[in-house]
Amino acid sequence: MTQPMQKAVIYCRVSSPDQVKNGHGLSSQETRCREFAKYRKLEVVEVFQEEGISGGLIDRPAIKRMLEFLRKHKREQIVVIIDDISRLARGLKAHLELRMAIQQAGGVLQSPSIEFGDDSDSQLVENLLASVSQHQRQKNAEQVKNRMRARLMSGYWILCPPRGYKMEKMDGHGKMLVRDEPLASIIQEALEGFASDRFTTPVEVKAFFESQPAFPKDRKGEVHLQRVMDILNRQLYSGYYEYPEWGIGITKGKHEPIISFELFRQIQDKLKGRAKVPARADISEDFPLRGFIVCDGCGIPMKSCWTKGRSAKYPYYLCQTKDCEHYGKSVKRDYIETDFENLLRKITPSVPLEGMADKMVKILKETKASQHGENLSDLKNQFQLIDRKIEQFLDRIVVADSQILITSYERQIKQLERDRVLIQEKLDKCGRVDSTLEETARTAFEFLANPYERWVSGDLKTKRLVLKATFSRPLAYHRRHGYRTAALSLPFLLCREFSDTKSEVVPRRGLEPPRPCGH
Repeated sequence: MTQPMQKAVIYCRVSSPDQVKNGHGLSSQETRCREFAKYRKLEVVEVFQEEGISGGLIDRPAIKRMLEFLRKHKREQIVVIIDDISRLARGLKAHLELRMAIQQAGGVLQSPSIEFGDDSDSQLVENLLASVSQHQRQKNAEQVKNRMRARLMSGYWILCPPRGYKMEKMDGHGKMLVRDEPLASIIQEALEGFASDRFTTPVEVKAFFESQPAFPKDRKGEVHLQRVMDILNRQLYSGYYEYPEWGIGITKGKHEPIISFELFRQIQDKLKGRAKVPARADISEDFPLRGFIVCDGCGIPMKSCWTKGRSAKYPYYLCQTKDCEHYGKSVKRDYIETDFENLLRKITPSVPLEGMADKMVKILKETKASQHGENLSDLKNQFQLIDRKIEQFLDRIVVADSQILITSYERQIKQLERDRVLIQEKLDKCGRVDSTLEETARTAFEFLANPYERWVSGDLKTKRLVLKATFSRPLAYHRRHGYRTAALSLPFLLCREFSDTKSEVVPRRGLEPPRPCGH
C-alpha cells in the first residue's frame, strides 16, 4: 500500500513594487520551492504570496492566512517551504517570532537554502543568517536613503509631487517635477491672487478653487480648507524646498517654479499677519452689493432680502438697526443698484488714459536701466553681509555650550538663508522688467477708464473686485436722497487730479525744473 505524501504549503514574499509589477520575484521563488517539494516528495496544497510587503513587518495578510490554514490542519503537521530565510523575515526579532508562530500552529519550516534544526549548531546558523538578512535590509535602506538625499541636495524633488506638479522623465535629469496643467495655472492664479489681496482670506481661495472645474474636489464638490492651507504654505511652489529630517536646508530646485520666492514670502507674511474678517457666505448674484451698502443713518450694512407679495417675490434692502431713524424702511433693490450704476458711470478720469500704460512702462524700463548699477551693487553688499552673519553664527555654534543658544543660532541661520535666497532672486531679476507688466498696466488702465463696463459685464467675483478696487470704504445710502459722497480708492483719486488736457506721466526728475549745477 502506497503511503500518502506529506502536505506542504509555499510562502513567497517580495517587498519591491517593481518585483510585483514584473512578476519575476514571486514566480521564481515558487518554482524553486516546488522543485524542493518534488525532491522531498511533498504535496503542495496551497501557495501564500505576499506582494510589496516589507520583511521587517510581522503583521502581514498572507502570513495570517497561512497560520490560520496551519491551525486548521494542525494534526497533519503541514510543511512550510520558503525559498530563503530572508523571505520569511528581514529582521532577527521578526524571524524568531514568525518561526515560533509557525511551530505553535503545527507547521514545520523547511527551505532549499538552509536546514532548520533544533540542535544548537543549526539554531546558531539560522540566527546568524537572520542577522545577516537584517543587516542587508538596514544597509539597503541606508543606501536608498543616501541616494535619495543626494538627489534632493542636487535640486531634484524625489517625494510625492504636490498638486500642480507631476513627475516626468526628462533627458539628462531623470524623473523630475514638471508643471501639471491646468492645475499649475489654477494654483498660480490663486497664490498670486492671495498675495495681491484679490483673495483676502483662505476662505476666498477655497471658493476660487471650487469654481474651477479642473480642480479636484470631494464628493460634495467642495475643497477642504486644510488643502488650501497646505497649498498656501507649500514652499516647493517657489522653486525652493527644505527637508530638515535629512539635514537639508533651503535648496533651489531644478523644477520650474509656479511663483517667485518673494511672492511666497509675501503669502507667509500675510498668513502670519493680522486676521481679516472672513468672506461673507451669503453674497449671491441676487444681491452683489450685500455687505457693501450701509445705512446713512447708522452706518451699519443694510440687510438684503426677498419679500413675498401676492403673486411674486420682490428684492429689497432695509435697515435693521432699531435705534436708527430708517429702521424697517425698505428700499427696492432696483433703486439701489440703478443709483449705483449711475454712480459708476460718473467715476471716470478727467483725461483720456489711452497710451498712459505704454508711457508708464517705458519710464519704468528707463528707470530700471538707470538704477541697474546702483541696485546691483546694493544687492551684492546685502548678499555678502548675510554670508558674514551666517559665518559668525556658525562660529558661535562651535564654541557655544548651551543647547538653548545653539538652537537660537540655528534658527537665525535658517532665517538668514531664506533672506539670502530672496536677495539672490532679486539679483537674478535686477535690471529686467517683468514681461507681464505691459499687459497688467494696460488692464489696470482699462479698468480705471471704465469701471462701469466691468461691473455690468462681469460675474459676481468681478463685481466684488470692482467694489474693492473703486471705493476705499462701503457706500452710505439714504433712502430718499440716494448715495452720499463716495470715498474713492487712491488710483481713482489720482486719475481725477489730471484736470487739464496737458496732464501726463510725471518724469523721474520730479515736478520742479532742473537747476544749474552749483545752486
